[in-house]
Amino acid sequence: AGGRVVFAIIQSGGRQVKVTPGAVVSVDRFAGTPGEQVTIEQVLLVGKDGGECVTGTPFVTGARVVGVVAGEVRGDKIRIFKKKRRKQYRRTKGHRATLTQVRVQDILV
Repeated sequence: AGGRVVFAIIQSGGRQVKVTPGAVVSVDRFAGTPGEQVTIEQVLLVGKDGGECVTGTPFVTGARVVGVVAGEVRGDKIRIFKKKRRKQYRRTKGHRATLTQVRVQDILV
Protein backbone atom coordinates (compact mmCIF):
# COMPACT_ATOMS: atom_id res chain seq x y z
CA ALA A 1 0.00 0.00 0.00
CA GLY A 2 1.87 3.05 -1.24
CA GLY A 3 1.27 6.76 -0.82
CA ARG A 4 1.72 9.00 2.13
CA VAL A 5 -1.05 9.52 4.68
CA VAL A 6 -3.04 12.68 4.00
CA PHE A 7 -5.79 12.47 6.63
CA ALA A 8 -7.41 10.20 9.20
CA ILE A 9 -10.75 10.02 10.94
CA ILE A 10 -10.41 9.34 14.66
CA GLN A 11 -12.92 8.69 17.42
CA SER A 12 -12.53 10.70 20.59
CA GLY A 13 -15.12 10.95 23.32
CA GLY A 14 -17.87 9.46 21.18
CA ARG A 15 -17.32 11.96 18.35
CA GLN A 16 -15.57 11.45 15.05
CA VAL A 17 -12.99 14.03 13.97
CA LYS A 18 -11.08 14.37 10.70
CA VAL A 19 -7.40 15.12 11.35
CA THR A 20 -4.52 16.08 9.05
CA PRO A 21 -0.83 16.39 9.97
CA GLY A 22 -0.10 19.87 11.34
CA ALA A 23 -3.75 20.70 12.10
CA VAL A 24 -5.06 21.74 15.51
CA VAL A 25 -8.26 19.86 16.40
CA SER A 26 -10.63 20.20 19.35
CA VAL A 27 -11.68 16.97 21.05
CA ASP A 28 -13.61 16.24 24.23
CA ARG A 29 -11.65 17.20 27.33
CA PHE A 30 -9.17 14.71 28.76
CA ALA A 31 -6.49 14.95 31.42
CA GLY A 32 -3.39 16.36 29.76
CA THR A 33 -1.04 19.28 30.33
CA PRO A 34 -0.04 21.61 27.47
CA GLY A 35 3.06 20.29 25.68
CA GLU A 36 2.32 16.69 26.64
CA GLN A 37 2.47 14.13 23.83
CA VAL A 38 -0.66 12.06 23.25
CA THR A 39 -1.35 9.00 21.11
CA ILE A 40 -4.84 8.27 19.80
CA GLU A 41 -5.26 4.67 18.67
CA GLN A 42 -8.96 4.79 17.81
CA VAL A 43 -8.45 5.43 14.09
CA LEU A 44 -11.52 4.62 11.99
CA LEU A 45 -10.24 5.52 8.52
CA VAL A 46 -6.94 6.49 6.89
CA GLY A 47 -6.84 8.39 3.59
CA LYS A 48 -3.73 8.42 1.41
CA ASP A 49 -2.79 10.65 -1.50
CA GLY A 50 -4.00 9.12 -4.71
CA GLY A 51 -7.46 8.61 -3.22
CA GLU A 52 -6.79 5.27 -1.49
CA CYS A 53 -8.65 4.73 1.80
CA VAL A 54 -8.07 2.12 4.49
CA THR A 55 -11.11 1.49 6.69
CA GLY A 56 -11.15 -0.33 10.01
CA THR A 57 -13.54 -2.86 11.56
CA PRO A 58 -14.13 -0.72 13.61
CA PHE A 59 -10.54 0.53 14.02
CA VAL A 60 -7.58 0.34 11.62
CA THR A 61 -5.11 -2.12 13.16
CA GLY A 62 -1.72 -0.60 13.92
CA ALA A 63 -2.77 2.94 13.01
CA ARG A 64 -2.33 5.76 15.49
CA VAL A 65 -2.32 9.54 15.56
CA VAL A 66 0.46 11.29 17.47
CA GLY A 67 -0.08 14.82 18.69
CA VAL A 68 0.77 17.38 21.34
CA VAL A 69 -1.72 18.96 23.73
CA ALA A 70 -2.00 22.63 22.72
CA GLY A 71 -4.29 23.71 25.57
CA GLU A 72 -7.93 23.89 26.56
CA VAL A 73 -10.72 25.97 25.05
CA ARG A 74 -14.43 26.44 25.74
CA GLY A 75 -16.86 25.22 23.10
CA ASP A 76 -19.84 27.07 21.66
CA LYS A 77 -22.72 27.81 24.02
CA ILE A 78 -25.61 25.39 23.78
CA ARG A 79 -28.98 26.76 24.90
CA ILE A 80 -31.39 24.37 26.60
CA PHE A 81 -34.96 25.70 26.50
CA LYS A 82 -37.87 23.84 28.08
CA LYS A 83 -41.49 24.89 27.79
CA LYS A 84 -44.87 23.43 28.57
CA ARG A 85 -47.53 25.33 26.73
CA ARG A 86 -50.47 26.79 28.62
CA LYS A 87 -48.80 25.90 31.94
CA GLN A 88 -46.72 29.09 32.45
CA TYR A 89 -43.54 26.98 32.47
CA ARG A 90 -40.34 28.16 30.74
CA ARG A 91 -36.73 27.28 31.66
CA THR A 92 -33.60 28.43 29.87
CA LYS A 93 -30.20 26.99 30.65
CA GLY A 94 -26.84 27.42 28.94
CA HIS A 95 -23.91 25.05 28.66
CA ARG A 96 -20.38 25.35 27.29
CA ALA A 97 -18.22 22.23 27.15
CA THR A 98 -14.49 22.41 27.83
CA LEU A 99 -12.49 21.00 24.90
CA THR A 100 -8.86 19.95 24.65
CA GLN A 101 -6.96 21.22 21.62
CA VAL A 102 -4.47 18.79 20.07
CA ARG A 103 -1.87 19.74 17.46
CA VAL A 104 -1.53 16.68 15.20
CA GLN A 105 2.10 15.83 14.45
CA ASP A 106 1.91 12.58 12.55
CA ILE A 107 -0.43 9.82 11.40
CA LEU A 108 1.26 6.43 11.59
CA VAL A 109 -0.03 3.27 9.91
